Amino acid sequence: MQITQCLHAALLVTDLQRAEDFYSNILGLSKSTARNLNFPGTWYQIGDFQLHLIVAPTVPPQIQNPEKWGRNPHISFAVTDLNAIKQHLITHNYPIQSSASGRSALFTKDPDNNIIELSQI
Repeated sequence: MQITQCLHAALLVTDLQRAEDFYSNILGLSKSTARNLNFPGTWYQIGDFQLHLIVAPTVPPQIQNPEKWGRNPHISFAVTDLNAIKQHLITHNYPIQSSASGRSALFTKDPDNNIIELSQI
């Protein structure tokens, strides 16, 4: 067996409209219309990769290490201008934490506290 690529990741969200505002308007991701759901949620297309948001009544807390968000479950996206996204997140009152590794990366949280890494590569 050989795994050749990652197809998608799924995140639980409690309020789809609030989550879509974050992923569409704050992060600028494009919704995918190629997939239909038989349950509440949405898909985003990021290159060959997809992000699946699934509505759940609650989202279990995942933060085990509040000091270093990157040492918790998270999803990572490449960005072209880290400073611009940092200012955008601050303007919209989203929390940020710089990468402890010294890399050109930061972490934020979506409205359900899912951790998102943004790395300039």
